[in-house]
Amino acid sequence: MAEDLKHRLLETNPEYRELAFTHHTLDDRLHELEAKVYLSDQEQVEEVSLKKRKLHIKDRMEVILRQHGTTAHPLSA
Repeated sequence: MAEDLKHRLLETNPEYRELAFTHHTLDDRLHELEAKVYLSDQEQVEEVSLKKRKLHIKDRMEVILRQHGTTAHPLSA
């Protein structure tokens, strides 16, 4: 059910779609950093910043999911 809602939101909700794209982009960059043996000071700061941004985006995506899930099934709570 949740996957169906996520898929529908990706197709119909511009904010959710943009958040998902940004989350994916940040995740790709984090994987690049994690693949390195050594991170410079600047890269370490970037890594922490990326993780915080990803978490903030994921939280916002969850809020949107809950809002649409509640709207779609108001009696299932």
